[in-house]
Amino acid sequence: MTRTPLPSRILIPVANPLTAEELVRLGAALLDRKAGSLTVLGIVEVPEGTPLSEGATRARQARRLLQRVLDYAPEGVTIHTVVRIGRRAAEGVVEAAGELESDLIVFGWGGKPSPPKPGGSAPIFSPTIDEVVRDAPCDIAVVKQRGPLEIRRVLVPIRGGPHAELALRFADALAHRNDGTLVALHLIPTGTTQGIRTQAERALAHFIRQHADGHVEQAVREASNIRNAIVREADRADVVVMGAAATPAGSRAGTSLFGALPEAIATRSKATVIVVKTREAIDEATFDRLEQKAETLAAVERAAQEARSIPQRVERWFGESNFHHREFGDLDRLVGLKRKQGLTVSLVLPTLNEEETIGTIVSRARRELMERHELVDELLVIDSDSTDRTREVAAAEGARVVVHQRLLPQYGSFEGKGEALWKSLYETSGDIVVWADADVRDWHPRMVYGTVGPLIAEERLQYVKGYYRRPIVEDGFLKEGGGGRVTELVARPLVNLFFPELSGMIQPLSGEYAGRRSLLETIPFFTGYAVEIGHLIDIAERCGLEGLGQVDLERRIHRNQELEGLSRMSFVILQAVMRRLEERHKTRLFAEMGSTMKLPRSGHGRLGLEVIELADHERPPMIRIPEYLERRRQAADAETTAAPVAEPR
Repeated sequence: MTRTPLPSRILIPVANPLTAEELVRLGAALLDRKAGSLTVLGIVEVPEGTPLSEGATRARQARRLLQRVLDYAPEGVTIHTVVRIGRRAAEGVVEAAGELESDLIVFGWGGKPSPPKPGGSAPIFSPTIDEVVRDAPCDIAVVKQRGPLEIRRVLVPIRGGPHAELALRFADALAHRNDGTLVALHLIPTGTTQGIRTQAERALAHFIRQHADGHVEQAVREASNIRNAIVREADRADVVVMGAAATPAGSRAGTSLFGALPEAIATRSKATVIVVKTREAIDEATFDRLEQKAETLAAVERAAQEARSIPQRVERWFGESNFHHREFGDLDRLVGLKRKQGLTVSLVLPTLNEEETIGTIVSRARRELMERHELVDELLVIDSDSTDRTREVAAAEGARVVVHQRLLPQYGSFEGKGEALWKSLYETSGDIVVWADADVRDWHPRMVYGTVGPLIAEERLQYVKGYYRRPIVEDGFLKEGGGGRVTELVARPLVNLFFPELSGMIQPLSGEYAGRRSLLETIPFFTGYAVEIGHLIDIAERCGLEGLGQVDLERRIHRNQELEGLSRMSFVILQAVMRRLEERHKTRLFAEMGSTMKLPRSGHGRLGLEVIELADHERPPMIRIPEYLERRRQAADAETTAAPVAEPR
């Protein structure tokens, strides 16, 4: 018969990552290794009345702690770490399980029930575990941990039913993965006749054949006290796996979550005890089962309800998806994660007359990110036909340099940074593409690993933007807080008015950002100043806010534009936002949108207007360009050809 496969998506909520090693080890043993992954979840609770965004700092701390869990991953097991912010931990766990489509939640339990709240009953395990067990949309395993152990003998008491099936399946996986012995125990009343005992042995053997793959020792024992008998047998085992007791027909949910017997064994046994419960109820009428499913869906609905309103979504997102570059400062660890996922990274530096800064940037990027730590696989300087020595300086430091006007000439060429970024997709091959401005005077590798890090660490993220403090130089002096004028005066008000889901973006126009190629090749690119705001709007539409992240890069000193240049930038950004508004609402907001800007000129007795064409063009998604598809196909063919061929057995 076809057996139910092991879970492929396991969620492990942890309160203390330093004590999570055993939970990760057990979770890995229960995982379907062919296509499975573990997600270790940290919850940051924010009290009612406090904005969820106030949890951002604690979320960063939680993520840094969770990074330690990655060291616990057994060979061949992928671990993801996720931090969620919520009012109550249980809601966060239920919501995360629903979002991640988890098959199993594995909880650790210290072995002692929490004290009752004033006026309330005592929780069976802990308030969080109890609530999740009642509301979870998937199977549950609660582990009473004894500490690090060598799993040599696994005991699974069997009474039948879906919970017992789950217990045997999990016990079988634990024994198999640890080269241990699995013992299936079935208890019968004292004084049972030999005929009944034989029937019990046959029934147990049949049950084992149905639900276990490996060798299982059968043990049928007589017992007058089932609880004491299981505890005695447990003393000879390293791990006990028990299914929840069946709910008596016609009964309603009471104080017992798994049944009195499994809960008592978990409390009394000196062994590590895993109590498991399937999502489905087993001994209830059809109406009751449907009612329970409805209650579970309602619980998930309640947990997600707070996230539906835009202000609450932004508050939560700001707290959960706001990173700091120091979280990814251990480049050896980051490179290890990158290799484990088989990812490649392309660094692109767009330039226009940057000879003063480009040499230092290329030199440091190559030394720190390609030679000392192999985070970046490809470094490209894409130049917009500079008139100074930018290209020569970059090439002398080891960069590959191309002029974007010479790429894809059959499609023409436009001026602007966005045009260069669009063509850089054609010219690079990395699974992750990271862009960084080249006019930065205090450039640091964090400008790259800060934006790449979240993409490597969290698979839900598709695009990450950097933000920083931007002092400006005035009259030879550094003035803090003077940068970002277009952001504060134009972009932020526009976003808050028309795209409030993006209002938590601290610097929507920053020049440091990274994205997954699989996403970037499917979105259009504005060719000029509007490329950054266009990215955010289009990616939020395609991936939702949850696909975006931002990272604190601390500080950046760069070349400042004159006021007239900022005015031009603002004009183009306004155009792009209006265009996206018309597309979103499928209506024309304006009969005609201006594409020229009039700038007053005066002096030497003359007064007039200079008319400048400032329409920002829009390039289609690169995935629509046949030459790009052909280049990607050739690269895939070359990779396949270069891969070693397994020797026939």
